[in-house]
Amino acid sequence: MWIYFSCILALLLGCTKTQDEDIVWEPKEHPVMLFSDTTVLELYEGPNISWKVKTAYLERWGGSDSIFVKPIFADIYDSLGNKAAFLRADSGNLNMRMTFVRAYGRVYALSPKGAAVRADSLLWLKRDDKIRTDGPVRVVGETGDVLQGIGFISDSKLENWQIRSKVTGIFQDAANRLREEDSKLVP
Repeated sequence: MWIYFSCILALLLGCTKTQDEDIVWEPKEHPVMLFSDTTVLELYEGPNISWKVKTAYLERWGGSDSIFVKPIFADIYDSLGNKAAFLRADSGNLNMRMTFVRAYGRVYALSPKGAAVRADSLLWLKRDDKIRTDGPVRVVGETGDVLQGIGFISDSKLENWQIRSKVTGIFQDAANRLREEDSKLVP
């Protein structure tokens, strides 16, 4: 009986492969930086804060100074350290010197005075101090007026902006505003 059992066991063991024989070892690439918890990046120019970026996921790959973040919450400050705008989006990327921010997916930007911009994507370039998109955009001004169209360019404070094409709008209390403007023209 023992010989019979030993033969069956030898056949079973001899006919099977171990899992290690099937595995081909290949090195897996990893980012050089990976944070998967709340992370805050701040950039200062001299004593004043220039940017503050908060995210739940951050990665940077070797050979590039581009940083991918998901989601992105960014405070942008002017040269005096006053908050110029707030930006949030599903994801974004920026570089290590924080000279630009690209935001993607449900982008929302807000100025301290209350102007709000919604878009699918926005690009902010520090050297120009401009915010841009070539895609659809919706802007709600400080007075509640809503303008939308295709393409957008603005200063970083969202004070001087324009929609590039196919502009439509809804103006709050337009009749009263026109009467007020007309009364200023008539002596």
